[in-house]
Amino acid sequence: MNRIARAGIIAAIYIILVFVFQAISFGPIQFRVAEALTLLPMVYPEAIGGLYVGALLSNILGGQGPWDIFGGSFVTLLAAYLTYRYKGRLIGYASPIVLNAFLVSLYLWYILDLPAYWPLVLSIGLGQSVVVLALGVPLLRFIQKNQEKFL
Repeated sequence: MNRIARAGIIAAIYIILVFVFQAISFGPIQFRVAEALTLLPMVYPEAIGGLYVGALLSNILGGQGPWDIFGGSFVTLLAAYLTYRYKGRLIGYASPIVLNAFLVSLYLWYILDLPAYWPLVLSIGLGQSVVVLALGVPLLRFIQKNQEKFL
């Protein structure tokens, strides 16, 4: 399959998942199911662009404003690159969790005018951990095992 098409499919799936699970995809307590896709750069380098575009469009439509549109999308881009760069290593799995926990929490704390930063880090980090580890790792293993049949 063409890499551009694969990136587009990944972006589209990301957007669909964000909006199917919209109630839990935004805000200080979130389990963004679409983040299960953040490990795909370990298999498909073009997933970096697909995840970025998917996050960018989701955040434009999500209504949290410029911080989320540009900040959240940049965090996704950086995490996707690190996941690709350190594929198969702990940092590859941890980057979408750690970067979202600390960086998304930072701008959400600011734009939502929340009283404390660290509880938000724990909340976003927990949600991200659940999604990446409980959904993303099995998805990654399944795709690795069946790569010739997928995307």
